[in-house]
Amino acid sequence: MRLLYAEDEKSLARAVSTILTRNNYAVDTVSDGESALEWLETGNYDGVILDVMMPKKDGFEVLKAMRARGDRTPVLLLTARSEIDDRVAGLDLGANDYLTKPFDMKELLARIRAMTRVQGLQTDKTLSFGNVTLDCSSYDLRGPGGSHKLAGKEYQMLEMLMRNPRTLVSTEAFMDRIWGYDSEAELNSVWVYISTLRKKLKSIDANVEIRAQRGVGYYLEVSA
Repeated sequence: MRLLYAEDEKSLARAVSTILTRNNYAVDTVSDGESALEWLETGNYDGVILDVMMPKKDGFEVLKAMRARGDRTPVLLLTARSEIDDRVAGLDLGANDYLTKPFDMKELLARIRAMTRVQGLQTDKTLSFGNVTLDCSSYDLRGPGGSHKLAGKEYQMLEMLMRNPRTLVSTEAFMDRIWGYDSEAELNSVWVYISTLRKKLKSIDANVEIRAQRGVGYYLEVSA
């Protein structure tokens, strides 16, 4: 799952981004409202975390611009403001939730999970294809021969494939969705993770294979 996080307080941004990454989120971080809108135009996000007090454009302005152009991506507003009028204003503009600073990271993670579930982005707790299942809560991959707990990017890649079985997913789509469009990671990073997933599928006696279309991408198929 990919998030955009807009926060101008650098130390907080680093800390929150690190914890989100450890919890299997891919995070792009920006420090002002104008940058947030630019990234939203070019990126495909599952959720947005906006600090209200930002330079150039504040969180309310970013949210208003998002909704005005039809962007329904779930938004969580973060702010030091605790006044009820500010919270109401944010919700009326189309925010999905509102969290006042300082906050506990466990609560932030819970609110992110809640707002994405409300939007139907994680309605399936378990994905199945062939004789394997992928638990979207625990990241466990199970088959007749056992199970593996997948790491963050492994899980995200297999989830993309299992949500779109028999459909080609391009290498660029993996890079954009999981690493972010401005990532310095190389395209062969995708192949490395695909190779690892193939080994894990084989070790649990899966009748599912990750097949490649050379130079284009990968798709999931039940083996003959």
